[in-house]
Amino acid sequence: MRKNFGAKPLSYPQPVYIIATYGEDGTPNAMNAAWGGMSEMKEISICISAGHKTTKNILQRKVFTVSMAEAGQVVACDYVGIVSGNKVTDKFAKAGFHAVKSEFVDAPLIEELSVAVECRLIDFNPETGILRGEIVNVSVDERVLDEKGKVDAAKVEPLVFDPFNNDYLKVGEKVGKAFSDGKKLK
Repeated sequence: MRKNFGAKPLSYPQPVYIIATYGEDGTPNAMNAAWGGMSEMKEISICISAGHKTTKNILQRKVFTVSMAEAGQVVACDYVGIVSGNKVTDKFAKAGFHAVKSEFVDAPLIEELSVAVECRLIDFNPETGILRGEIVNVSVDERVLDEKGKVDAAKVEPLVFDPFNNDYLKVGEKVGKAFSDGKKLK
């Protein structure tokens, strides 16, 4: 037996992205966005509305960063999603975030979030809310690398959004090896 939920944006996993920009005056801004993902080898697509301060900043500067939300920063990451940058001009600072200027785009990296995708604007469709960015770099804080220099997901503790229950879930346990485990059925 199955239960039908109708045509809604309900799926697992939904990454929790924190999009960061600089405003006209250079003030860092961030927002939480859960509807997005990689759409090409060097492209990320995220659904955000035209009314966000972040959207306005992106359209003006043509760049942005996208950090993965982390369990250790869940309060700050949720805060930047429930407070508007149009009303609270220093929400980045109030979240306890510290901006580090990207080497690749004129947008802030968030010191407290260890994995970031640095992007140039490809386009934004105000009717659909789809923002597309060209990935120009992925930067990772060394604190989440293992002894071989690879990202350790257990150290990052990335969050996913559970749209069925409005919860954040922590990613962590390894259950298999991609591009390998399925070979057992060949």
